[in-house]
Amino acid sequence: MPWKPIKLNDGCTIPSIAIGTWKMGNGQDPIDQVDQAISVGFDHIDTAQSYRNESEAGTAIRESGLKREEIYVTTKYSGLDGLDVQTSIHNSLKNLGLSYVDLYLIHHPRLATPDIPTAWKEFEKIKADGLAKSIGVSNFDESQLKILIGSAKVKPAVNQIMVHPYVISQQAPTISYARTHGIVTEAYSPLIPITHMPGGPVDAPVDAIARRLGVTPDQVLLAWTKEKLGGGVVVTASSKKERLEGYLNAGDIALTADEVVKIDAAGAAGARQLTAKKLLKRVAASFLVGAIIYILFHLDELPKVLGT
Repeated sequence: MPWKPIKLNDGCTIPSIAIGTWKMGNGQDPIDQVDQAISVGFDHIDTAQSYRNESEAGTAIRESGLKREEIYVTTKYSGLDGLDVQTSIHNSLKNLGLSYVDLYLIHHPRLATPDIPTAWKEFEKIKADGLAKSIGVSNFDESQLKILIGSAKVKPAVNQIMVHPYVISQQAPTISYARTHGIVTEAYSPLIPITHMPGGPVDAPVDAIARRLGVTPDQVLLAWTKEKLGGGVVVTASSKKERLEGYLNAGDIALTADEVVKIDAAGAAGARQLTAKKLLKRVAASFLVGAIIYILFHLDELPKVLGT
């Protein structure tokens, strides 16, 4: 299945794959990368106040020659420099060179100050003022979405969260809750098992599926992510043109139900391993701290212990 546009709960539509500018840095490089992404077919640019490259994304959008309605732009309120929501959206629009963004997100629940309902009213005003067509959140869990929905006049259109096989069991309740309430889930960092955690349990089923289909492992992970979201948006990135083209082609990849289950199981196994490693690190750290405290309180005995 291709990457078809998705209808949001406010009636707007959103492209189901985006190029993210999170790690692109500043200067000419992000301009070139966004320009390249647009040239191969990406029409959804995902940036944020805290990425500090909204201006570069805006330059690439203008230089693309596309009409405003031909490109979908997401940015986020990140609380940069302690600025309030209203000041921040106007600064973002100035940086991007746009009169509105298609989607504006609260980047993290801790930025919803003094509380989620109050912060969300500011976002509802932004939508009402036409500065953003759709509004949503990022990194909210199920409990935080419940607080938001309980007070919102306008439901969040999306919730952008990390999704990959090693965190899917943790994120599943949030994805399910969002789906029940008509909130689209956007998945960022779907390729982490390959890019940051190679050699884990997920590699085996992903590589086997890639061989069967004659595709690349990153394409398999994107197809898996699309399947798990059941009508969500994938945010990814690459500086390599051929990989970007592969990401777009991944929209046509169909995994079998058994293959999805195998990746799920491998992800769960990897999550358990990661939990065990974290526990061991904490135990080791606690032991080290305990040893240091013991030594500090028994310095007078140290020569005897060392035999000096």
